[in-house]
Amino acid sequence: MGSRTSRLPREGVTEPDLRRRPGRRLSRRGRALGFVAFVAAATGGLTPPAAAQNGNGRPNVFFDCSGPRCDSRYYRTEITWVNWVNDKEDADVHLIMTSQRTGADGREYVLHFLGVGENESYDDEHAYRSSPTDTDRETLDGITHTMGLGLAMFADEAGYRGVVLLTPIDREEAAVARGVVAREDVDDPWNLWVFRIDGEAGIDGETTRRRTSLEGGFSASRVTPDWRVRFWGDIQNDHFSIELSDGTFTDTRTGWSLDTRVVYALLDHWSIGLDTNTSRNLTYNQRFRIEAAPALEYSIFPYEEATRRSFTFYYTIGPAYRDYAEPTIYGETEETRWEQSMDVRFSQRQPWGNASVNVSGSHFLHDFSQRLIRLGGDLEFRIFRGLSLEVSGNISSVNDQIYLAAEDATDEEALLRLQARATDFDYGVEVGFEFRFGSIFNNVVNNRFRRRRF
Repeated sequence: MGSRTSRLPREGVTEPDLRRRPGRRLSRRGRALGFVAFVAAATGGLTPPAAAQNGNGRPNVFFDCSGPRCDSRYYRTEITWVNWVNDKEDADVHLIMTSQRTGADGREYVLHFLGVGENESYDDEHAYRSSPTDTDRETLDGITHTMGLGLAMFADEAGYRGVVLLTPIDREEAAVARGVVAREDVDDPWNLWVFRIDGEAGIDGETTRRRTSLEGGFSASRVTPDWRVRFWGDIQNDHFSIELSDGTFTDTRTGWSLDTRVVYALLDHWSIGLDTNTSRNLTYNQRFRIEAAPALEYSIFPYEEATRRSFTFYYTIGPAYRDYAEPTIYGETEETRWEQSMDVRFSQRQPWGNASVNVSGSHFLHDFSQRLIRLGGDLEFRIFRGLSLEVSGNISSVNDQIYLAAEDATDEEALLRLQARATDFDYGVEVGFEFRFGSIFNNVVNNRFRRRRF
C-alpha cells in the first residue's frame, strides 16, 4: 500500500477510485474498513447511527471547492454524520475538491483529505469519474459516495467511533447494479471517440433596439494515455439594429472557426503537438485566416497533479495566412506571417488558498517589434481566521495589430465594439475581500424560497 492503487481503466466508469500518496500506509484495520466502505459507498450504505446524530464526537470538516459541482448544500444534506465548519482553523480535516475533464467528455473529481491540527500528518486522496451522460443528480450522488468513503476512513484513523454504519453487500452485485464493467468486457464501436453538436437561436430587444442571433457548434475528441486529439468548430450569425438621432444603424455579420489540436505524450514531463485554426472574424478585419503551429510543452510537476498544482512552459511557432476584408494600416489586402510565442503558467490550490500566474509573449518573425506581452493572475489568500483576500488582474502591452483596417471604425462600430481599434495596452484589475464570523458550524440546511432573491 506504499503506492497509489491504479485508476479504473475505462473512461466514464463511475466507481470510486482510491488513490493514496506514497509513503503513507494503512493498518490492517484501515484496509478492511476501506474495502467495506468502498462496497457500502457504491450503494449509499454510509449512514449515521442514532447515537451520532446528536452532534457529539463527530469530526469537523472544512469543504474547500471552486468549480463544477461545488454544491455544499447537497453534501451537507446527504452526509449528516460530520460537522461542516466555516473555517479551516476549526476543522479536523480539510477537504479540497478539484476536477478536470476526462477523455469521454465526463469529469474526474479529485477529493484531497488533509488533516488539521493534531491530525496534520493525515494525507489521503480519492477520485470519482462521472460519465458524460450522467445527470446532475447522478454526478452529485457519485461524488457524495466517494466523499463519504474518504470521511469514513479519516474518522476511523483519527479515532472517531460510532459516527457511521457500514452495510456491506456483494461487490459484484454492486458493480452490476451501477453499470460498472471491466475494460475487457467492453466492445466500443466508437473507439473512444466522443462527439458533440449544439445550436442556439436568440432574439432580444426593446422599442429602439433589436438583436437576433444564430449559433452552432460541434466537437470530436479522442483521449488515450498517449494521445489527445480534438476537433471543434462554431459558427455565429448576428443581426443588430438600433435607432439613433440621425437614423437607424444596422449591422449583420457571420463568423466561424474550425480548430484542431493533436497532442502526444512524448516523455513523463514533455508533450508535443500541433494546433491549427481556420476562421472568419470581421471584428478583426479577417475575411479568412488559416494557421498551423507545431507546439512543445514542458511540465515541471507530473501531469497527474494538474488539478492541485501545475507549472508549464508552452512554446509554439508557425505561419498564419490572412485575407483581409479591408486594406490594413500597412496597405495589405492579404499576407502570410510567421509568429512564435511562449506561455508560462503556474497554478496551485493549497490549504491557504488558490493562486495562478500566467505570462505570455509573442512576436512576428519578420519584425520583432510587433509583439504582444501579457501578464495575468489571481489570488485568493486566507490572511487569518475568517478573512480572505481576493485579487485578480491582467495587463498587456499590445503592438501586434497588423490586421487593423486603414479606415477608422465609425462611432457606432466603436460604441458597439463591432470593429477592433488601435491600442497600446489593455488591462483589468479586481480586488476584494471576504470576512466571515459567527457560528463555526453550518450543518443545518434550509431549502425554502430558493428561487427568491433578496
